[in-house]
Amino acid sequence: MTTTPSLEPPVFHADIRTQFEAFLGEYRAALRATLDGLTEEQARRRLVPSKTTLLGLVKHATFVEKVWFDEAVTGRSRAEIGIPESAEDSFDLDDGDTIASIRSAHEEACAASRKATADLSLDDVLPGNRRGPLPLRWVYLHVLREFTQHCGHADILREQVLADPAPPEGA
Repeated sequence: MTTTPSLEPPVFHADIRTQFEAFLGEYRAALRATLDGLTEEQARRRLVPSKTTLLGLVKHATFVEKVWFDEAVTGRSRAEIGIPESAEDSFDLDDGDTIASIRSAHEEACAASRKATADLSLDDVLPGNRRGPLPLRWVYLHVLREFTQHCGHADILREQVLADPAPPEGA
């Protein structure tokens, strides 16, 4: 059973930072959970013309974490962080990518994100974004928007995969 801290009374009256983190934590976990019970083939199955797959979405979410909570906070380059230059390339899967490895990488990136922002206030300005300096408050809202969109995409893809569990012919 999945817990939903944002629906618990203590969070209703908590400070906005606590609320942001509760919602973001739920979306992070929900996106990883879309891989639960799938085979490696199902997680990699491409059902749309874009590079979007369930496994690719979680890999992309790791990229999002590193862009917004490493690059933006520290100013390190994407090359220094070890992530692609473009968001589109962050969906690319390598032969060694598995459900376990992608899930673990995302969990590690989320932990690093929480650590990177732990001592910051929502009004602190993050210097390292390509758009210019941005307040942490805006970054939280932006990442929440990204994850809500990606969770919606993942829900639809998972529904399609589970409706047709057999691999497509020729795969």
